[in-house]
Amino acid sequence: MIGSGNSGRGSARDRARVAAAALSLSVCMGLATGSAAPRPGAQKDHARGDITLTVFAAASLNETFHRAADEFSAAHAGTSFIFNFAGSQQLAQQLVLGARADIFASADARQMKAAGPAIDSITIRVFVRNLLVVVVPSGAGRAVHRLADLGSPGVKIVLAANAVPAGEYALQFIGRCSPSEGFPVDFMSAVLRNVVSYEENVRAVLAKVVLAEADAGVVYVTDAASASRRAVDTVDIPERLNVIAEYPIARVRESAHPAEAELFIRFLLSARGQELLEAAGFTRAPAAAKSTDAKPADTESHPHE
Repeated sequence: MIGSGNSGRGSARDRARVAAAALSLSVCMGLATGSAAPRPGAQKDHARGDITLTVFAAASLNETFHRAADEFSAAHAGTSFIFNFAGSQQLAQQLVLGARADIFASADARQMKAAGPAIDSITIRVFVRNLLVVVVPSGAGRAVHRLADLGSPGVKIVLAANAVPAGEYALQFIGRCSPSEGFPVDFMSAVLRNVVSYEENVRAVLAKVVLAEADAGVVYVTDAASASRRAVDTVDIPERLNVIAEYPIARVRESAHPAEAELFIRFLLSARGQELLEAAGFTRAPAAAKSTDAKPADTESHPHE
């Protein structure tokens, strides 16, 4: 049985295998995944310049934010980035405890609210959306071919913990699988009995499925898209059962570079920023249509005085 990622149970060998899978995923995508807290040398730095923006962002934003930062830095000479990617609940807690950052991008409004006084609330905007999908190990012999199979006896399921936005969204999806939709009356209970691990972020869920340590996991469509098709297959969730995940972004109240932080947020909401997000599988947010369509080179950075 797989140890709980939330409780710390399970053998050191299991944890090592999950870490190795996560690293393997990162290498395959050509990017390093961020750690739960910033440490010297632990995050990928874009070439350091005169201004370094520190961005705390949900794990599911990893690859796309690196690409956006590359384009932004190219248009704003002297601007570089340090990223801290983790579960939104971990990031919110770090900010409340005094961690220094310029921008916080959460996978749900609950964790943005949890960051409370650390956030400049008037700058909060939903900048992108995401959807859920079920991932299963690729190849023959898979145990899950359709959603109803999630409740079959003996199926091993891994979810993000309830405190993690992806975990909360997964529970909402499972709760929508009602008898009127053709599922058994006890479907949710049956699925939860099959959960063998609750993880601290959605990428850890994906890693365990890649390792075939679980028969299925619920992740964002963008996470599934980031993995090799040779590693996982997917079982789609119909729109009527799916959950729209809205990602808010905001400037941190004690940002050392508030003007530059605002410029990067505006870039993500611009036409080009939304193109980058959509290319990764995200869905355009309503706020983006009302935002500036300026590209990063169209605006100038004015240091905060």
